[in-house]
Amino acid sequence: MLTFLLNNQRVTLTGIVAIDNIFVGQQRTAVKFYSLCAELSTLLGEAMEMKWPFVPEKWQYKLSVSANDKTNLSDLISNHLPHLLAVLKAAIVAHEARTALAVVFIVDRFLYWKDESRRLLKITKLLHRCHPDAPVAPQLVIRLARVYLNSGKLQSAEYILSRLINNSGATGCWEYRSESDRALVQAVSIQVRGMILQKLGLWLEAAELIWASLVGYFSLPQPDKKGIGTSLGILANILLSMNDEDFHAFRTNPHIEMSLLGDGSHRLLSAAQAAKMAVVYSQYTSLYVLTNVATQGTCLLSYSFSLECPDSQRQSFLLQAREAFAIGLLTKTEGEQVSSKQELHTFIKAAYSLTVTHKWLGAPQEVVVQATQACQTALAKFYDYCHADNQEKDDLCAEIMLLVCQIKHLWQVEPFINSDVGSYIPESYRNIRDASLHFTAEGFSKVMQRFQKYHTSLCETISSNCKGTKDKINGARLCITALGTTVAVDAVSSITLPRSAISDTSSSYVSSNSEKFDIIQAGIENLETEQDWITEAADMAHTPSVAGGVPKSLSHRTLRISSSSLSSSAGSQSSWEKMSLADLNSPTDRKPEPSNLLKAKTSESNKSPESDRSFIMLDCDCATSDSAQSPIPKKQPPRQDTAASSQPQPALDLNSLANMGPEMKSSLGMSCTDPPQCTSTENCQIHPPGALHLKFSKASGLWTARETCVYIGEPTGMEGKQRAAIWVQFLHQEERLSSYVGKDYLMPKEIQFHLKDVERQMTAQYYVTEFNKRLYDKDVMAQIFFIPSEALLILNGNKIVGCVTVEPYMLGDFVKLTNNKEKKNNSIQATEYGIAFGHFTYLFSNGQEVVVDLQGWVTANGKGLTYLTDPQIHSTKIPQGPSNFAARGLRYFLEEQHGPDCNGICQVLKLPPVVRQTHAVS
Repeated sequence: MLTFLLNNQRVTLTGIVAIDNIFVGQQRTAVKFYSLCAELSTLLGEAMEMKWPFVPEKWQYKLSVSANDKTNLSDLISNHLPHLLAVLKAAIVAHEARTALAVVFIVDRFLYWKDESRRLLKITKLLHRCHPDAPVAPQLVIRLARVYLNSGKLQSAEYILSRLINNSGATGCWEYRSESDRALVQAVSIQVRGMILQKLGLWLEAAELIWASLVGYFSLPQPDKKGIGTSLGILANILLSMNDEDFHAFRTNPHIEMSLLGDGSHRLLSAAQAAKMAVVYSQYTSLYVLTNVATQGTCLLSYSFSLECPDSQRQSFLLQAREAFAIGLLTKTEGEQVSSKQELHTFIKAAYSLTVTHKWLGAPQEVVVQATQACQTALAKFYDYCHADNQEKDDLCAEIMLLVCQIKHLWQVEPFINSDVGSYIPESYRNIRDASLHFTAEGFSKVMQRFQKYHTSLCETISSNCKGTKDKINGARLCITALGTTVAVDAVSSITLPRSAISDTSSSYVSSNSEKFDIIQAGIENLETEQDWITEAADMAHTPSVAGGVPKSLSHRTLRISSSSLSSSAGSQSSWEKMSLADLNSPTDRKPEPSNLLKAKTSESNKSPESDRSFIMLDCDCATSDSAQSPIPKKQPPRQDTAASSQPQPALDLNSLANMGPEMKSSLGMSCTDPPQCTSTENCQIHPPGALHLKFSKASGLWTARETCVYIGEPTGMEGKQRAAIWVQFLHQEERLSSYVGKDYLMPKEIQFHLKDVERQMTAQYYVTEFNKRLYDKDVMAQIFFIPSEALLILNGNKIVGCVTVEPYMLGDFVKLTNNKEKKNNSIQATEYGIAFGHFTYLFSNGQEVVVDLQGWVTANGKGLTYLTDPQIHSTKIPQGPSNFAARGLRYFLEEQHGPDCNGICQVLKLPPVVRQTHAVS
């Protein structure tokens, strides 16, 4: 009998587990569990026997689903979580690593969706380090990659996934029952890697990887419905974001069966079809249904505003979008617990999107305003939820869902008739028929061979020596690189954070079980060092501590507004569609028409008595800008001393936005929310505001937009010469579980500078994608990425009152390779690739442009993966400016950074010597 504290109560495990002769001398004895339900006992036994690499749902592999199958593993785990954690504790004390790892395996997915993976993975790593001969499930190894992806440590995630892909799923002592199980692990690994490329804004490449995962799931002896649904949902989001040029390349790829996604006549309709199919495949899990119908509704809403949508069908697509958002809101009943961060975020997004849809269907203005304000309040509370301790999370979760319920009541969302008990979708969704597809295991193997060269090279590049390399059991290596028995993670740049800087990401639902984890961890503290914990903590997403005197939110600061013309954004062929915002009761038969170029207008000002927050205008002037994501915190200068504060400039009137061409990609770009009136350019108080989420595509030269809701959070404590980083949360961010940072310029500028910033970074991304292709063709597996940059236009009614550029948060050591003049960092081999990239861009642009000021995160000294941000481009295509030195900048690069002789990378790529083109800048 074992007794220990659980939730501050002394708990005896009699009737749950029995332990005989625990830890007598050096002997270890088995932990025998009983009095668990038969289903759970069977599940644990199968986990210990390595029956499957991922814990399956009952309905996951069945063509015909019975009533007993329409349940989810999460319900079983939820009902028995205290008992399972007690078994875990007892197994650790008894040194029964196999039992302990089986329990971790079983509860892993449930705790991931409850935001508790951080501590569970620490326990997994410790068990593996102390018992390397105990098998660790591939699901747990991939879970670590997912956590790295969410936290911004893409380098580590890439390495883990490449190892699994390259080694056919081999991981430590895990024994596969069949080759199809290996294929399943490869399919999941390639799916998660597709999500990494999605986060990097490489839509075409991401779509191809997600398609490869679909081939893998369909080719199994029994197709994996859960995997298929997940990949279809991801693919829908990718298609929603990609440009039409990439979609054409994807659609015409001979390896892609577009019949699965309908006729492929329009990118957004194909995305909506993929999302709807994802809903059907995952119809017995509320979270998956909510996530996928929100995506489907967004696709339909976007298509209803595209110029390709016939006027006569616009209302029909709006009604379909309304139905999709309503289905998502009905996945939980009033008072039912919601605790997953993703689920809460998606509920708010669905409620907000439903409000936008009703607005364009002609709903009363006062109802739209009321619902919009409820969404804004919910997002503010969600931001607090993400950074709250366990005790506060329960209350915040309840408050958020109460607001969501209020929005449901405002829009009269009523339950639908459903003949299939256990399913979360209406009858109208059951008419989807699977396309006739012929995917085979051999076909999947051929698909994976196309990616083999890259993953093999990455594994060789980021190589390390495993502490247990020479130890084998039945021919299997004991070490698992991802779980810390090697120094592989050390080969990837990372920063060490103090414990005080790491947030506790526990969800509200399992906050009552937090003490259980603490007790389990305390019981095995002697198995590690303090440095181990600190290193592991650095791998997780964190909340920076806010220094004394720093406002809790940027919304407390004084707003400064500048007027400018969006159409003057240098270097773009910006194309817009008219944003008719004067009347929230917009008739559904109104079609956007082109109008005049944007002109700045002055707004009258009067204070809103209800306001209690303010926002700052953000912009840039980057001659030699250091990254705002640089990990070196600096003291921020006082904002009230800036010149703009004494003479506030007029807000932009969205009614004047014009020159919008046929490629506007979102309905939400045609409207804005109506937050409380902000009329004073000083102390304008909107919290949180409506916003337009803007993306730029260099390939098409077009901007796309959708309406969203944004919360501007606290400063991260990271600052460069020109900008500081702030935490930003918005409803339509690409990765719901990832952190995003905004770039807050210390001296406010005009909005056009923000748009130039985004265009510059996305132009660099366009160039580097072509550069990577050349590297790959020459068997050079190093890859450079520019993380995607986007803009948020902050709205107050019909006025643009602020702007911020945003990008995914990255975790790691920040290094500067070159500046925008003559300096370069020769101590890092990545600089050699950076110089070759500059050489390539110069040639690729016909001697008119070069990308410089390279800075970011480097792995394997540049021979692996390099992630860059905040570049500068010297160009003779556009007028010279503060950050564009034009011909003089080209000369700086050619003569100083590159020099007369090509480096080794230039020579491998066989780039013509740049000295031959010096006449272009003379």
